[in-house]
Amino acid sequence: MTKKRLAVARLWHEGNSFSPLPTILADFERREWFEGAGPLARYRGTGTELGAVAAFIDAHADWDVQVLRCASAPPGGPVEDALYERIVADMLRGLQGQHWDAVYLSLHGALVAVSEPQADLKLIRRVRAAIGTTPLGVSFDLHANISPDLVQLVDFASGYKTHPHVDMDKTAALVLAELERLAAGDAKRHGAVKKIPALLHSFNMRTAAGPMADTVNEARALCRDGVKDITVFGGFVWGDSPDAGAGILSYAETAAQAQAAADTVAASLYARRMQFQASLPTPAQGLAQALATPGLVCVVEPSDNPLSGGIGDTTGLLRELMETRADGEAVFAFLYDPALVQQARTAGIGSRIAAKLGGRIAPHFGAPVVATVEVVALTDGRFVNEGPFETGMAVDLGDTAVLRAGRVKIIITSSCQAGIDPAYFRLHGINLAGTRLIAAKAKNHFRAAFVDRAAVIVDVDTPGPAAFDLSVLPFRHLPENIEK
Repeated sequence: MTKKRLAVARLWHEGNSFSPLPTILADFERREWFEGAGPLARYRGTGTELGAVAAFIDAHADWDVQVLRCASAPPGGPVEDALYERIVADMLRGLQGQHWDAVYLSLHGALVAVSEPQADLKLIRRVRAAIGTTPLGVSFDLHANISPDLVQLVDFASGYKTHPHVDMDKTAALVLAELERLAAGDAKRHGAVKKIPALLHSFNMRTAAGPMADTVNEARALCRDGVKDITVFGGFVWGDSPDAGAGILSYAETAAQAQAAADTVAASLYARRMQFQASLPTPAQGLAQALATPGLVCVVEPSDNPLSGGIGDTTGLLRELMETRADGEAVFAFLYDPALVQQARTAGIGSRIAAKLGGRIAPHFGAPVVATVEVVALTDGRFVNEGPFETGMAVDLGDTAVLRAGRVKIIITSSCQAGIDPAYFRLHGINLAGTRLIAAKAKNHFRAAFVDRAAVIVDVDTPGPAAFDLSVLPFRHLPENIEK
């Protein structure tokens, strides 16, 4: 029996157009950079897109699955142009000159390169040109800045339905199932995209409750009578792109059904747009509010959240925390400073060192906090996620250090990755049961593992590359008349 052939490729990166740090090859190499099926073993059983690919291979002996370039880096600044071109060239090299029965791309949808604000769309166009009429399926993040041109280029696409994202594997599995169906000769579904002219903040974009939950539930209820799938894309407000803004993607048996479904859900999302607005307290207000509640409490700093393209360097929350008298141990997670980690390693555990904390990359977001600190822990930065977000994924932070200033422990890392999993804190010797306060550079994904562990979680407003106030950001590529 001749096996059907599936090509898999991946470029997953959420680009913050206003970060002062470009995303470079080392950022991908630390998280995900490989070709060939061998490395899929570490994804088997994980709640990720590549976990779904591994499961597809295990369940489909009649398919020959070829894994081409797979690249993923934590959200950050625009990808360097030459690196973007290299990744795309790697994919095209693997695709060209061969017969494929289907091609699957795992993308984020808010990728930007230094000179290309529509990097995902450009990639898809080039893949389509390389494979001709071969069925092409794509999965996206819920925060994709989706293009209206997408449905003319792909045969099926879908995005995450949850935020925090705990259905990455389910989304990929849906796309793979559709590709399998198309490869068997079944009829192609019709797609439709409907954009809404608004940038929606993601503070109220969680899908457990609120305006996003209401819209996602409405979309789910419409998936009947020929409508196969509807994705509500919230968009990524710090991705400066002609495709910026929220949008709806639907697939159905007829073009009319797909368009009607997209139009209906888009109208509802637009009507709810004011519910996505938020008012955040200052760090002082947020800390006081949190500490008024007994037990473990958390204060998070979305403006420097690495999963929104933050740089792990701003000092707005840290400075206030250092001046706050918490009735117990406090943990600050984190600062990105490889040199400070090495300074701590050279000094050794138990040593006291003079440190400049934060403010080294972008002091205009806050000057360094100068303090004498004690080195209390050193680690290799490696752990495995145990929470519901990217469950089972191995994480490498590079060397890390924990510094103590009074009753505050400060985690310093050699790469800019968010501390959002319980295993992250255990790695650093943090006993959550004995901790009074966690102050974290994080946002919604932090809640996936901590909403049931913490008595309260408070977001605060500070200066940073993922600033709450969009009016201070120098947008250049937004669609005309979009609401901010």
